[in-house]
Amino acid sequence: MLNQLKLWAKKLKKQLFILYLAYKDERVSWYIKLFTACVVAYAFSPIDLIPDFIPVLGYIDDIIIVPLGIMLALKMLPTSVIEDCTIKAEELIGNERPKNWVAGSIIIVVWLLIFMWSCFTVFKLLH
Repeated sequence: MLNQLKLWAKKLKKQLFILYLAYKDERVSWYIKLFTACVVAYAFSPIDLIPDFIPVLGYIDDIIIVPLGIMLALKMLPTSVIEDCTIKAEELIGNERPKNWVAGSIIIVVWLLIFMWSCFTVFKLLH
């Protein structure tokens, strides 16, 4: 059972790298790039929609949402792009992790806006 989970996690990691590389490929249309970028950014982000400390619900995004997003993004990509990116992903996994500061910054800004809106709403209700 533990070996199956490790294999599943490795496969998921490889698929994320494939999507990361496909996002940069010129053969991919802009709307697929946008969806792919969102999936990769969310998967690599330490910030979740549902925090992990919430019992059961906290792991739904890790177990269901991320794999579902990966599956949909891979189905949207042309086969030739997937094949080329698979080769590049295997090389990239062996070397280092990609850093996407733009996607990370966008996620942080979104969470800051949500936090500020929440504070403003609570302050407004109290006064």
